[in-house]
Amino acid sequence: MLTLIPLPAFEDNYIWVWHDDRAAVAVDPGDPVPLIAFLDAHQLDLTAVLITHHHRDHTGGNMVLRQRYDCAVYAPDNPRIPAVTHPLYGGDSVDFLELGLHFDVLATPGHTLDHLSYIGHGCLFCGDTVFGCGCGKLFEGTPAMMAASLDTILALPDATRVCCAHEYTLSNIDFAKTIDGDNPALRERERTDRALRARNRPTLPSTLALEKATNPFLRFHTPDMTAFATRFLKCPHPGPAEVFGAIRAAKDAWDG
Repeated sequence: MLTLIPLPAFEDNYIWVWHDDRAAVAVDPGDPVPLIAFLDAHQLDLTAVLITHHHRDHTGGNMVLRQRYDCAVYAPDNPRIPAVTHPLYGGDSVDFLELGLHFDVLATPGHTLDHLSYIGHGCLFCGDTVFGCGCGKLFEGTPAMMAASLDTILALPDATRVCCAHEYTLSNIDFAKTIDGDNPALRERERTDRALRARNRPTLPSTLALEKATNPFLRFHTPDMTAFATRFLKCPHPGPAEVFGAIRAAKDAWDG
């Protein structure tokens, strides 16, 4: 039987691992040490690695894992990513027959220009595009680019499990309350997720339905977020990309 787990790495990363009793596929293993320990403890072979984007905390394990397991490394076609055996583009698909896994590849630029996400088996592996109640900073892309990527994600089924690469949920909820504090779904999420973290349990995966209800970065089409952007930008009738940009700018200022 296939099992999916979020394996903690660094201070707040998750390496997502699909496995049965023989083999595994890992998503964004920036630190190979906890992954190798998990594989050894369960006597698993690493079939493949999936990479969402070029940042080191997602790609740092590639060389070690490739050398140790002779695994395939699927990643965006970017020379900054080491040990890639299978470069990918949006619109591609990936099959791991040993595990019966199939993923479609989505181009989701914004956080970085090369960012890809993987959708399959009811799960979205979205790297740093979407976080629990948040989204990634725009290191390379534009607000319009990220808004288009989020629209791609918004078109997925509500039951999709959202498998983000970082445990940022509680901090993101704190920000969301500053611009969407009257949202009852957000208040309920805060109670649930604070209880999970108090027991040292992950808040992820969430669901796309929950993100649509509580994540301001996925609510940029809603009247509430449009009203916020109108006030923030001092601009009447902002378009969706401008609304998203206003939310991102407010979060960046709040983080600062």
